[in-house]
Order: sequence, then structure tokens, then C-alpha cells
Amino acid sequence: MADFDPRLANRILWGLVFGAVAGALVLLVGAAAPQVLDAARWLSVQVLDPLGQVFLRLLFFVVMPLVFASLALGVAQLSDLSRLGPLAGKTFGLFAINMSIGVALGLVMMNVVQPGATLDTGTKDRLIEEYGGLSAGHIERQAQQPDMNLQTLVDMFMPRNLLGAVAGFDRGGLGEVLPLILFSILVGAAALRLTDTRRARLHDGLEVISELMTGIVRFALKLAPYAVPAMIFSVVVKIGWDILIALGVFVVGCITVMLLHLFGVMSLWVKLFSKVSVKDFWQAIRPAMITAFSTSSSSATLPTSLAAARMGLGVSAPTAGFVLPLGATMNMAGTALYEGCVVLFVAQVFGVPLDLFQQLTLLVLAVLGAVAVASIPGGSLPIIAGLLITFGVPAEGIGIVLGADRLLDMTRTMVNVGADLAICTVVDQDERVSPSVQG
Repeated sequence: MADFDPRLANRILWGLVFGAVAGALVLLVGAAAPQVLDAARWLSVQVLDPLGQVFLRLLFFVVMPLVFASLALGVAQLSDLSRLGPLAGKTFGLFAINMSIGVALGLVMMNVVQPGATLDTGTKDRLIEEYGGLSAGHIERQAQQPDMNLQTLVDMFMPRNLLGAVAGFDRGGLGEVLPLILFSILVGAAALRLTDTRRARLHDGLEVISELMTGIVRFALKLAPYAVPAMIFSVVVKIGWDILIALGVFVVGCITVMLLHLFGVMSLWVKLFSKVSVKDFWQAIRPAMITAFSTSSSSATLPTSLAAARMGLGVSAPTAGFVLPLGATMNMAGTALYEGCVVLFVAQVFGVPLDLFQQLTLLVLAVLGAVAVASIPGGSLPIIAGLLITFGVPAEGIGIVLGADRLLDMTRTMVNVGADLAICTVVDQDERVSPSVQG
């Protein structure tokens, strides 16, 4: 998940509010004095948009190296966990199912509510014109594409020229993420066959790349309190009220479906697959949930989660010690759900249709993306940008939702932590029946 400093995150949120209010005031005044609106639009084009582009392109810089290093490292590190056998299998299986359900719920909500589709055709046309016509080009390419078949899948994931596809030589510099994801997984899998010494060297190298990319993300985030109000002000004065309404519906929809996954799906899992009552479960983990909501950090909540599992739920020490630390870095249902919703929302805003197959692909990529960047501060931002590029949506559209991230971050962290504890409870119940790890 994106793990921001609370003070910085609050400044970004207030920046969103300031930019939105300032833009709304300009629209109100501009209705009576058009020259004010014209001046605001000139300011947006000449000053505010370049500032926003500096921030966004710092994020774009790290998309490809961050995806490669994070995914390859994550797969390579599984060699140690595989020694735990059945416990690892149960844990990873539940993690994958949990995140997939979360993303699926988010995509269903986005297709039913369609907050981005509330914009009229004229507004979408202005957005497409504003962001260079990238989405229009994608729609044209979609119409020319052949029907989906096995060869199409091979071409999508395994182009003849990997470097050319990642660099985006034939797409105006917009690199393709799907081949890079497959290549990263293959590199991680091949690393499992290396000697311990060489694998350790590879781990160190990939960690260095991740840390360097994280440093660039931190540079970008220092600009966010200024870039976010600039971008949202620019969008509002150019597009109008519709974008604010769509963003509000998106935030409410995301929070609603996150809470549904947390208190609905996870409660059902606890009820069906453990002997702990649902009421006792939520009472026992309440301190962890409060900590998760207030800190917006799964890692910072880990000590409280361990205490809640051991003392509140009676989970065995080996199970809690294995599942919870691993879940704090890999089991990110809230983050995966959020990534899928953002991509679909921005696609709806720009009028880029994503069919069923593309949304199923998005589900898989959102799960992989959440796993890959779980422990990297701000790491979900470049991953979301990469997903937008993959589906032909202007990546600059991430600026529309970035300011609201603080509110959603607190909620999705609760989802992440609550799901960790629910899965820990379920795994512990199964381990007591058929133990695979000795305490």
C-alpha cells in the first residue's frame, strides 16, 4: 500500500480541497465575468499544468524499473517460504483469493455505479483534447484489433522485442507493462535455481533498485502538496463542475465497497472456516483496526495485529508469526481493490471502454501490482500509472484522484489489516486440524 507520512498526506488532502474550492469559486465568478475564467485557464495552461507534469513524470520515470525489481524480487524470495510447505500454500492461496475477491467487488461497483460515466460527451471530448488525444487513439486502435484469441494473448505478453515494447517505441513512448510483468516473474523464477550466494547477490541488487525508485517517489511526493491543488484547479476551471461530482461519487463508492469486503466477506470467512464467532473476532481485533485507520500503515500496525491474534484470538505463535508479517507486505486486498477502481474510473472519465477480458486482465494485474509494491512508500502511484498506460488511458488522469487518496488510504489499510487477521484465524484453525509447522 501507499505508506505516506501523515503530515504530508494531510497536506495533500487539504491541497485537493483548496484546489477544488478555488476552482469552484472561479467557475462561479466566471459565470458573471468570463474574463476571470479566461485568465484562470491561461494560468492553468502556462503555470499550473507544467507543475503538475513535473510531479507526474517523476512518477512515470520509475514505473518500469519499479515493476521489474519488485516483482522479480517477490518471486525470488518465495524460495525461503516454500520450505514451510502446506502452511505457505494455504496462506498464499487465501491471499490470492482474498485480493481477487476485493478487486472483483471493486470492478462490479464501478460498472454498476459508473462514476466516471456521469460526464457528458462534451466534457469527455474536452478531457481527451486536454490530455493529447491518447484515449481517442486507443479507441481507434481497439476498433482495428483482431478478435481475442490465443495468438493475441501471446503477442500481448510475449512481444518479439521486449525492450522495444517496454520502451514503447511504437506507441509514442508509452511502454507496455504486460510483457515486463511476465519477464519479471520469469527472472524471479529463474533465480530460484541459482546458488544461495548468487541468489543473495540478486536479492541485494533488486532491493537497491527498489530503494532507488522509492527515493524518486519520495521526491515526487514532496511536490504533491503543490502539484495536487494545481492539477485539480486546472481540471475544474477547464472542465467544470462535472469532474468534482464524478470524483465525489467515486470516493463514496470505493469506501462503500471496501467496507463491504472487510465486514462482509471477511466476516463470512471467519464464520464458515473458523470456530471464532464473528462478534468475538471483531471485538478482539478492534485495537488493530483503530491503529490501521489512524496510521494508514500495515507495517506500523503489525505489533498490534500480532498482539490481537495471540491474546485476543488465541492464534498459535508459529501461525501468527508467519501469516501476519507476510500479510503486512503481500496481502493487500484494499490496495488491489483501489488500483482496479482507479483504472476503471479514469477510463470512464476519458471514455475509454474496457471489455470483460480487459477487466479480467486488470483484476490479475491489480493483484500482482498490490503484491509487488506493498512495502514501498507511495509505490502504488507508479503502478497505477503503469496500469493506465497498459489499457490506453492517459496516465495523467491519476492526478484527478490523487488528492482524495488520503481518505481512501485510511480505509483500505483497515481492509488490509482486517483481512490479514481473518486469514490468520482461518489458517490457524486449519493448522490445528492438520499441523504442518511445529511451534
